Amino acid sequence: MDADLAALSATLGRACVERRLVLATAESCTGGWVAQVITHTAGSSAWFDRGFVTYSNAAKAELLGVSFETIARHGAVSVETAAEMARGAIARSRAQLAVAVTGIAGPTGGSPQKPVGTVCFSWGCRAGTPSCERRLFPGDREDIRRQAVLHALSGLLERARNMP
Repeated sequence: MDADLAALSATLGRACVERRLVLATAESCTGGWVAQVITHTAGSSAWFDRGFVTYSNAAKAELLGVSFETIARHGAVSVETAAEMARGAIARSRAQLAVAVTGIAGPTGGSPQKPVGTVCFSWGCRAGTPSCERRLFPGDREDIRRQAVLHALSGLLERARNMP
C-alpha cells in the first residue's frame, strides 16, 4: 500500500470515528481503488459501509440510479453523472457521506472536450446538494488513477471534518 494513501485513509478514519460518520464510494475509472485504500485501514468497518464499482453506463443506472438521460446529455464523465452517482451511493447505503469518481484514465478514450486525464468527482451527504469538481490530471493511466484516489480521499476528509 502506498504510504501517502494509507496515511490519508487513517486520518480520514479518525475523522469519521470522531464524528460518527459512515462512508460509501461510487467508482468508475478508479475501479474500486478508493474503497480498497479505505478497507486497507484497520478498523474501517466502523466507518465504511460499502463501495459501488460502476464501470459501465448500465451499472451506473442499475446500481446507483443514474439517469440514462443524464449520461446521454452530459456523458458518463461529467459532474452531472458524478453527482447522480454520489446521490445514488447515499440512497443505497447506510452512509452519511459518499464520494463518486468517473473519468478517462486512458491511454485512449479522450476527446478535445474531455482529454485523457479528465476526472469528475462528487461528494454528497444525506442533507444538501452534492459538491462537484472536474479535474485534469497528468501522466499515464496509473498516475491519473492514483491522483484521482488521492483527490477523492482528500475531499472526503475535508467534508468529514466540516460536517456537524
